[in-house]
This record gives sequence, structure tokens and C-alpha cells, in this order.
Amino acid sequence: MLESSAKQFIAALSSKEPVPGGGGASAYVGALGMALGLMVGNLTVGKKKYQDVEADIIVNMEKGQAIIDRLEELVKEDAAAFYPLSQAYGLPKNTEEEAKIKEETLQQALVKATLVPLEIARICTQAIDLHEELAGKGSRIVISDVGVGVIFAKAALQGAKLNVLINTQIMKDMDLKTKTEIEIEELVRVYTEKADKIFNQVESAITGGK
Repeated sequence: MLESSAKQFIAALSSKEPVPGGGGASAYVGALGMALGLMVGNLTVGKKKYQDVEADIIVNMEKGQAIIDRLEELVKEDAAAFYPLSQAYGLPKNTEEEAKIKEETLQQALVKATLVPLEIARICTQAIDLHEELAGKGSRIVISDVGVGVIFAKAALQGAKLNVLINTQIMKDMDLKTKTEIEIEELVRVYTEKADKIFNQVESAITGGK
């Protein structure tokens, strides 16, 4: 999917086809946010002014690239996980046997369709952590891109949350439902607050605290 152009991806996203959807879009946005972080890193490394933090920035960039790679994979994984679920919704339920088969198929598909956006959320929290370091150590010339990057990561995290919750609402595996909902709520609670703090720090750095 990501081998296509950005215009093709947007066209596919806006079509009536079930994939790509909100989960894949969230992963894509998260990858874009982390890419902005890498740009900041690239514009910091090699500058005499930031020589004392260069080693830290290089490590940050290596971690950031791994995050981008994983989120790109998750764009594809989300499509692969959601398609069977969309097919299950369309199964007939005219007889008791058909209804039983539909429900079983639906519940099986729900598991992966829920766990993939949960993984997207987890990875986005890692991106937010890296932006926190970049906000303090990255080149001041491109500090605004740290703010944009972290807000992208926050949006991706919140988008992933919605894609988790829309599936857990009809999940009958109560243990998995409860465990998943507790984790996603905690991730969003902690990391939206952190992302907002980083964004405010960047804005203050730009405006001089005005």
C-alpha cells in the first residue's frame, strides 16, 4: 500500500473500500510524525553548536527509523487484519447455523483487528518519547518540526485508540476486552499529556514564552 504514491493512498482511503482505514491512516500519520523527528536529528548532527548532544541524537535517530519501519509495516498489517473482519460483517445470518458461523468468524477476526491498532498505539508512545528528547536537544532552527511531529504522533495514538475500542465493544472474550481497554486507556492518558507538554515546550521556545 505504501509503495503507491501519497495521492493514490489518499484516493484509496477516501473510497468505499474497507482498507485502508482509520488504523492504517493512524500508523501512516505516526510514521510521518517520526519522520519529522528524524529530519530534526539530521539537521542537528554535524553542527558544532550541538556537538555535545550529537551521540544522543544519533541514537535517537536510529530508534526513530526503527519506529518508522514498524509503523509502515503496521499500515499493511492493519489492512490485512481488518479485511477479514469486514468480510465477516457481510456473512449471511438467515438461519441459526449461518448466524452461528457468522458470529464465530466475527469474533475470531476481531482479535487481530484489535491487537494491530493496539500495537500502533504502543509504537506511537515510543515516538512521543523520542520527540521529548528532540525538544530539548534538537536544533532550535527546526524546533517547530518537533512540535508538529509530536502532535502527529499524538493524533496517531488517539486514532489507534478509537480503532481498538470500536472492536472491543462487540468482543465476547471478556478477558482480552478488559485487558486491551485498560492498556489503551492508560497509554492515551499518559502520552497525550506528555505530547501536549512537549508541544507547549516547543511553542514556548518559539515565542519566548508569550
